This record gives sequence, structure tokens and C-alpha cells, in this order.
Amino acid sequence: MTDASRSGVAAGGAPGSAGRSSWVAPLCWSAVALEGFDLVVLGVVLPSLLDEPSWGLDPATASLVTTAGLLGVLVGALSAGPMADRFGRRRTMLITVVAFSVLSLGCAFATGPWSFGALRFLAGLGLGGVLPVAIALVNEHGRPGRGGSATTILMTGYHVGAVATSLLGIGVIPAFGWQWMFVLGSVPALVLVPMLARFLPADAPATVPAGGTGARPVTRNPIAQLVKDGYLPSSIAFWIASFMGLLLVYGLNTWLPQIMRAAGYGLGAALSQLLVLNVGAVLGLLVAGRVADRIGLRPATVGWFCAATVFLALLAVRMPGIGIYVGVLLAGVFVFSSQVLVYAYISRHYPAHARASAIGVASGIGRLGAITGPVLGGLLLQAGVAYPWGFFAFAAVAALGAVAVLCVRHADAGVAEHR
Repeated sequence: MTDASRSGVAAGGAPGSAGRSSWVAPLCWSAVALEGFDLVVLGVVLPSLLDEPSWGLDPATASLVTTAGLLGVLVGALSAGPMADRFGRRRTMLITVVAFSVLSLGCAFATGPWSFGALRFLAGLGLGGVLPVAIALVNEHGRPGRGGSATTILMTGYHVGAVATSLLGIGVIPAFGWQWMFVLGSVPALVLVPMLARFLPADAPATVPAGGTGARPVTRNPIAQLVKDGYLPSSIAFWIASFMGLLLVYGLNTWLPQIMRAAGYGLGAALSQLLVLNVGAVLGLLVAGRVADRIGLRPATVGWFCAATVFLALLAVRMPGIGIYVGVLLAGVFVFSSQVLVYAYISRHYPAHARASAIGVASGIGRLGAITGPVLGGLLLQAGVAYPWGFFAFAAVAALGAVAVLCVRHADAGVAEHR
């Protein structure tokens, strides 16, 4: 077996699938874009749901609805990574995209907060599985030595989806109602799912050896790799960093419009600031990947968390005119790509046969942060102190993320840190 073919099989592809590798990046990018649309849509429709007279929502109750969806994402992330390592990337990706698209469409027909929350939980099971599988695929089929940029470019899809959600929300919700946001977010899956089935490389059996003659077979329990052979301390550090990173992502995407309204901005301006935040996220991802490829994932990730700390704290200062938009843009540049650099670091830190599991578990544990972020924002709003103390709280979270990354060991089990 040649080195190239061996690499393809070890990565989860099947013999003869190399010609489809060029499809992996754009298809995974599209799936992540749909995930981004669906995860951010709740922040866009929340002001309308709070104004829905028959639902009787307040910020605390809305936080429970948000938490239900994020619990589904947590379970999905914890399950999909090991499934992808054990049963194959392609079939796991298809299952997750179909599941979240169909169930998200159902949210448009919810008649109250209980049915809406149940559908968000079920949709979250599929949503949580997309990211670990997509990151594993692009790292396995991308150019060697470009793990940082491969992952950050993939994650621009998330924020393009988020920007599309914000733009559609500004025009669609006042004219047609919040329900149409879920309808429009599900339609692209009608095209994407057949393309995933047709063009993603076929899955190989999970028991194929990971190396040459005499190499150990891929474990039937890839999660075990995360806690053995000296990996446990780094795994814990990654889990903490992911918790902090996703707390920031979901806390800001869910409550930034409401926090800005509490600061005195109108609804239109608050939604525009959410749009600017996610535009900054896309710009940050394009820069972060190149920086990480040049200086290494560890220093880049620490630096990005530190910069996020500074710019989040600055948002607590009320700025006139365009100043607030510049501040929000710069916060977006560093906040969101900090978390993505954590995923890129994980994908380079663990062996290939446990890669999706490592990303999935970190993403799943990180979803506890994703739950905490909206709950924290809701409590601060309920107490009437979300502005300015919410931004100071988020800045402290970013600082803790930097400390966690510093605690990742440079080498585990004799495997040097990949740069």
C-alpha cells in the first residue's frame, strides 16, 4: 500500500475515494453554514418571541427554551464524534444534516414555548454532530501543515450563516413573522443533502489499521484515547477552553441585541450590531488561520483569547456614533475565532483514529458553556445590570480561556505538538 493510499484509508476514506476529496471542503463548509444559520436564528427571533402575547415569555423563560436546544446540541456533539470515528464520517454527516433540517422546519409550526423548546432540543441532536465530523473531514482531506487555516476557513461558514440570519431577520421578521426564518433556513438542505450523498468520500471500515504493517488497529472505543497515554491533562485543559469559548459565542449571539437595547439602542441598531459582530467573526477567522499556520496553534489561540478579553471589556464603555460598531466588529474578530482555534488545536493534538471523538467531546462539554452563556445573559438582564456588567463578565471568561490553553501540554504520549 502506498503512503497516499494508506493515509486515505486511515483518515476514514475508502479506496478509490481520493477523487472526491476536492468536494470535502465546500460541502462541509455548506453544512456548517446551515448549522450557523440554525444556531443563531434563535437570537434573531427572541425579541419577537418575547413580544408574542400568547406565549408569555420573559428573559428567564426564554433562557430555558434556549437551554433546551443547547442540551440537544450537547448530546449530539458527544454522540456524533465517536459515531464518526467508529462507523464513518459520511453517513454520520448525512444523518445529522437531515435531522436538524427537518426538525428546525418544525419550529415554524410550534404553537407555544413548550413545543418550540422540544423541537429545538431534537434539532440540537443533529446540529451538535455537524461540527466535529466536518472538522475531522477537512483536516483529513486538506493540505498537510494547514490545519489552522483549514479549520478557520471551514468555520467562516458558521458565521456566513449567522450573517445571513441577521440580514434575513431585519427584512423578513417585520414583513412576514419569525416563523419564516425557520422555513428559509431549512430549504437549502434540499440541495445539500443529495450532494453530500453523492460527493463525500465513502466510509472505510473502522477496523482498518491506522498505520503500516503491524500497526495497532483503530480502537473500538476512540474516547478512551482522550484519557490514556498521558492525554488526560491536555484533554481537561481543552474542555475548559471550549467551555469558555462557547460561553462567549452563545452568550453574545443570543443576548447581544437585548443587551444593546438595555444600553439604549433601538431594535434595528441592536440587530445591526449582531450582524457586525458576525462580520467581524468572519474577518477574524480569515486572519486567525494564517497566523496560526505561521506562529503555531498554541500561541495564536492564547493571543486571540487575550485580545478578546480587551475588546469585550471596551464594549462596556458607551461609544458614540460609529464607535460602537467598530468596537463590536473588533470583539467579533477575536471572540469567535478563539473558539475555532481551540478546535484546530485539538484536531492536530490527537491521533487520527480519535480525532472526531476529541473534537466531539470538547464540543459537547463546551456546550455546557453554550448553555451557561445565555443563562448568564438572561439573569443579568432580569437583574437590570446586563449593561455594562455583562461585558465585564464576558471579558473575564475570555481571560480564563487563555489560561486554559496555556495549560495544554506541549507533547502527549511522546507526540510533539503540531504547528
